[in-house]
Amino acid sequence: MPKRWNILKAPDALAKELQASLKIHPILCAILAQRGICTYEKAKHYFRPQLNDLHDPWLMKDMLKAVKRILLAMERKEKILVFGDYDVDGTTSVACMFSFLCSVYDKNLLDFYIPHRYREGYGISKAGIDFAKQEGFTLIISLDCGIKSVDLIGYAKELAIDFVVCDHHLPDSVLPPAVAILNPKQSDCEYPYKELCGCGVGFKLISALCEEMNLPAERAQQYLDLVATAIAADIVPMTGENRIMAFYGLVKANTTPNVGILALKELSARMNDLVISDLVFMIAPRVNAAGRMDDARKAVMMFIAETQEEAKHYAEQLHSDNKDRKEADKSITDEALQMIQSNPEWQDRKSTVVYQPTWHKGVVGIVASRLIDSYYRPTIVLTQSGEYAAGSARSVPGFNLYEAIHACKDYLLGYGGHYAAAGMTLEATKIDAFREAFEKQVASTIKPEQLIPEIVIDSEITLKDINLNFYNILQQMEPFGPENNKPVFVCRKVTDTGKSALVKGDHLKVQFKQDGFIVGGIGFGMKDFFPLVSSGNPVDVVFTLDENEWNGVKSVQMKVIDVRESREM
Repeated sequence: MPKRWNILKAPDALAKELQASLKIHPILCAILAQRGICTYEKAKHYFRPQLNDLHDPWLMKDMLKAVKRILLAMERKEKILVFGDYDVDGTTSVACMFSFLCSVYDKNLLDFYIPHRYREGYGISKAGIDFAKQEGFTLIISLDCGIKSVDLIGYAKELAIDFVVCDHHLPDSVLPPAVAILNPKQSDCEYPYKELCGCGVGFKLISALCEEMNLPAERAQQYLDLVATAIAADIVPMTGENRIMAFYGLVKANTTPNVGILALKELSARMNDLVISDLVFMIAPRVNAAGRMDDARKAVMMFIAETQEEAKHYAEQLHSDNKDRKEADKSITDEALQMIQSNPEWQDRKSTVVYQPTWHKGVVGIVASRLIDSYYRPTIVLTQSGEYAAGSARSVPGFNLYEAIHACKDYLLGYGGHYAAAGMTLEATKIDAFREAFEKQVASTIKPEQLIPEIVIDSEITLKDINLNFYNILQQMEPFGPENNKPVFVCRKVTDTGKSALVKGDHLKVQFKQDGFIVGGIGFGMKDFFPLVSSGNPVDVVFTLDENEWNGVKSVQMKVIDVRESREM
């Protein structure tokens, strides 16, 4: 599929000013300037994150109320229930808060609750509140959920159960009747950083509790590897506090990791130090798989395990769930692609809506994303759920998926979501009509360029610029993530040395030359580009940079993203 190349422009004056003070490669200064790091002082904080740069937790609205209510519960010997969602952010949040409370309070008066994805659904559940009432809990601390649960928290209040809500999702105009709501996105919350994940908000509460209880800050900081995992998995901006917590969370994960992280690392046979991409692609899918395929409670059990053997026991279950998830994901994706290919009238549509009643509902969102890799357009994957059809939708960048689904609401029993992702329920008999209505809505509102994948390129570069010194400074820009992505480069008019080849069938091993300089690299799954690369004609190549070590010798290599024939500029 051809892709659009969007090459970013740096503010030249700011980049030159930064280069004069930092004395590093101008290309790196240009990338920093693009990301708002325009002064020596900002660069110092960026390259050398410090824990003392984290904001005072007491700046968050209702923090004092939350701390007082929790300490009052301890004083009165009340039972406290820690409640969180079934995804990575929710389970890590619960593990952090529950572990901390167990270290300062009677374990017999504590428990945690994770709603079952299919029996209870997302967020606060009536079943969870009824469990709390039945077991005598009078305080619930909710993490990564609760901000929209007005009626359910009102129901809990009627049962004499108080709520402290820790959430990061956008609040509605009406807030739940909790005794305290910690959420920096509240319009009247003056907390300086608004992009915390749910686990980050929970970490702030633990930090405030430590301060109030005269405990050292390190008591809260011991959970930073779990916070980093949540930051990585929840795709929040890798800026400000998130970047500081992720940085030190990775230090913790590579020195004294949580038993669950260590167990998953060992099961994955990862030998090197963990980086953010490992948390995203190795740890997070296994944790998420528990909720997708079975019960997410075991993910928390793994994180709070008291021995490595116990953690490994639960990690093996998550590993197995993830294997099942991958098998379901692949088979359903293959079926869905076959369904599209066997319907010629669907080929050139501006949207995809597929349905099969036997598909596993735990992976339909993943499958929707997979289909976009082949058919780049807004996509909905539906399956049978009880008496109805239900499923997940994913968008392409720039297209408001929620608005398109909202325009087709007459065909739906229920729906919810946001700009890029959504879920819905409808009667199976209305799927065909909904497919046509959704296609009509998307076709009339989507822009042609939104149907072509875009590669955002940070800078042009020459092969001469690529060396270990350049790469070592580039690595200090870690941890990477949204708004601080791994830099993407383009190098123009390079030619094959004659040594490029296909390896293991699908992968393209390249070696390019330019003005006497040679750099090699790998393009995973890029076998179709081999004729272009090996033609001997000049090509433009888009890539990120990695380090390669062979026989003890380190070198910098390209991780190729796209290649096309060179064009006159």
